Amino acid sequence: MHKAIIFVFAALLGLSLAELVRVPLKKRPTSELFSSIRAGHKRRVVQGSVVINDYENSQYYGEISIGTPAQNFEVIFDTGSSNLWVPDINCNANCGGSIFFKKSKYDNSKSSTYVANGTIFDIEYGSGPVNGYFSQDTVTSGGVTVTDMSFAEVTNATGLGAGYKLGKFDGILGLGFDSISVEGATTWFHKAIIQGAVSQPVFAFYLGNYADGELTFGGYDTKHYTGSVTYVNLLSATYWEVTLSGVNIDGSSYTSATKAIIDSGTSLITGPSADIKKIADLVNATVIAGVEYMVDCKATLPTIEFVVDGNSFTLSGTDYILESNGECILAMEGLDIESPIGPLWILGDVFMRKYYTIFDYTNQRVGIALAA
Repeated sequence: MHKAIIFVFAALLGLSLAELVRVPLKKRPTSELFSSIRAGHKRRVVQGSVVINDYENSQYYGEISIGTPAQNFEVIFDTGSSNLWVPDINCNANCGGSIFFKKSKYDNSKSSTYVANGTIFDIEYGSGPVNGYFSQDTVTSGGVTVTDMSFAEVTNATGLGAGYKLGKFDGILGLGFDSISVEGATTWFHKAIIQGAVSQPVFAFYLGNYADGELTFGGYDTKHYTGSVTYVNLLSATYWEVTLSGVNIDGSSYTSATKAIIDSGTSLITGPSADIKKIADLVNATVIAGVEYMVDCKATLPTIEFVVDGNSFTLSGTDYILESNGECILAMEGLDIESPIGPLWILGDVFMRKYYTIFDYTNQRVGIALAA
């Protein structure tokens, strides 16, 4: 498994404000998910950021550019995978899209910095395969520019199904580690570190709740969280994988797994199917099409405690329910991942909306704080 992307529809002290790198994060609507299955902190100055667009709390994406002159794309910044890909100019029906959700496509003939490669690109996501070939060009996001970046021009994305066809994003930029990258390609952020494009090897996610969010490169921004940051060490430099000490409700354990990955590319929270069913049964959820769990929007729901490396992080009922047009879905789904990668939980956007997450590449740890 290179990444369990679930289309369920589915940075530091010593830097100047002028160096701030911000990536806006946008978000796609909860309605599409249903249809297919501050205070008290001195602001810490960071290098830069990208707006992450929030499109009704179901998927988040932001802008990058490739080539010279720049060709712009909307991508999911995905901590659960490690490759960058966008559609090739000649990818038509195989790359989905519609009159409402048009895909931007890379045309290498229009870039003076393009370098041909041609190595085959094949990656398997939780929803299916994506195929294409590798190329090389300049890639920029939030003011951070990486040269000679190996990325894939995709010629077939049908394996992603409706999640991609109806999505407003064009491709995916993986923010995992090189060890899980197809063909061992160096990730964009690692290459930014190597080339000195960021002053600190840190990036951080703030996911808006029915509002745009922000991804910062080169550090983190204290205005986006309250209280202290709890750091947890990674189990390995593959995915952003951490020890899961428990998933508890009213003092009882609801997990058979001992690890989790913190994954910005997964909309919901996933866990072993048997574990999710126990929680669904507890809250009287009704299974729909064998996948989704619907719940009474007026029900009183218990707090769920995720114990990460001995540290407690809680989600209330309102945190793990998504509502659209008067219907409510349990924002959790069963996903059985085989050993040696699994069994594990994926703490996706549902978790990251409540908790600001800081990804420390060199020290191989994740910082978690209550989002402000």
